[in-house]
Amino acid sequence: MTPRPALGLRARLLFAFALLCVVTAAAVTGGLYVEARNAILQRTQDAAVEAMTGRLRAVYPLRSATPGPDELGEIAAAAADQNSLAVALHGETHSPLPPPPPPSPGRLRLGGRARIPDLGVISPEMRKAVAGGRTAWQRVVWQGEPGLIIGMPLMIIKEDRTTRVSGIEVYSVRSLLPEQRSIDALAARAWAIGGVALAFAVLLALLATRGVLGPVRELGRAARLLGEGELRTRIAVRGSDELADVARTFNDTAAELERLVGQLREMEADARRFVADVSHELRTPLAALTAVADVLDGEAARMPEPAGRAARLVSRETLNLTALVNDLIEISRFDSGAAALAPNEIDVAELVRATLRVRGWSERVRTEVPSGVTARLDPRRVDVILANLVGNALRHGEPPVSVRLRADPHRISLEVRDHGPGLDEAVLPHVFDRFYKASAARARSEGSGLGLAIARENARLHGGDLTVTNAPDGGAVFTLRLPRRSPDPDDGAVFTPPHSPDPDGGAVFTPPRSPDPDGGLE
Repeated sequence: MTPRPALGLRARLLFAFALLCVVTAAAVTGGLYVEARNAILQRTQDAAVEAMTGRLRAVYPLRSATPGPDELGEIAAAAADQNSLAVALHGETHSPLPPPPPPSPGRLRLGGRARIPDLGVISPEMRKAVAGGRTAWQRVVWQGEPGLIIGMPLMIIKEDRTTRVSGIEVYSVRSLLPEQRSIDALAARAWAIGGVALAFAVLLALLATRGVLGPVRELGRAARLLGEGELRTRIAVRGSDELADVARTFNDTAAELERLVGQLREMEADARRFVADVSHELRTPLAALTAVADVLDGEAARMPEPAGRAARLVSRETLNLTALVNDLIEISRFDSGAAALAPNEIDVAELVRATLRVRGWSERVRTEVPSGVTARLDPRRVDVILANLVGNALRHGEPPVSVRLRADPHRISLEVRDHGPGLDEAVLPHVFDRFYKASAARARSEGSGLGLAIARENARLHGGDLTVTNAPDGGAVFTLRLPRRSPDPDDGAVFTPPHSPDPDGGAVFTPPRSPDPDGGLE
């Protein structure tokens, strides 16, 4: 499953700032909204109760427990004001409620629709409080509008000039629509303020991320350049904050890395120069030793057995040392960039057959090389590659060993395969390393460990590559892929330094007699 792409630092900072702003604005404006709403409703409620109480003071204490219609009409008129939606009288009385007066501007009709059946919206607790002689109020939704019900008992004068509850309750429904509009306007202003705060927070986040992400991007760019080998990359240090400390640390690290890499490169160059110089200095004495070895090898058959065996050993080890020196010289040319191609238009199938025929492998190797496949290659270097691959397959694999040629309009592919046990999985990544040998048991007896490294360098010099894998049914498979037209030195595709590590400047050839009967380079 493909992982989801992570949000960038800018997006995360913007989201964090916006979230903080939204939470803060919601908390502040929400708290202010609730406080303001409660304050508006409480003030309206207190004012309505006080106003209704003041209006009813003119009509009570009642002089009679059974007021007549006129007195009830006065009570209903006194309980209503311009904001009243309805007024209802409830209690025991022998007089019917007065007929509703004509409506006045801003006031609803009293009476009919506000009689006792309409009082079901009043909670039992409020009815109980009013019946007990206390003034009570309750916020309700009355006919689709917010309203405030105020309930107040009427008092009556007793014979001893004291007052008592008359049993008549006055309920007035006051509209809270103006207050609701004020609260809605307050909420709209709160939302507007929150939106402005959010926009301001996003602007601040953009400015903050610009100040933070600029140095971070510069640090990322410098790190990429450093990873690509630009060891002189540095970052401009600005200010004295944490980002400036990171920039200083990066610069110190880059400087130390540049110093260490420079030292390692100098040491590597010295080591390669030493190997090249020693190899070249050994060529002359090795040539003399080779001549002496040839004489000893020819006389070994006529010498006593101990002396003959020693002569053959000297001859074999001299040839081994000569091959090692030649390999080291060839590697030094690749390292210094002095290795150059000498391409020619060749028949690849004929080159394969010639490589096998010169080394006596024609009968031991099966070939699938169609004729007519031509390419512009360096025949000497391709011969070195094929000799190494086939020699290793014959020496370390099992028969049958095969060479297969494939071609397309742009590239050719040569596959060398044996049917042995193949290579261990731990060995595969190191096959082309210098001086690497898969078996420690043959570390002294066979090869120099440079053959495959040289083969791969020769392939890359052509603009191709050399790879290895294990076949599913057993055996190692080496695949050489080369372009059908290799880079031409005359076209400037290959750089050759003016001073070659080989003072003779010529090619290095293997002596005519190889210590290995198979002639492989390994």
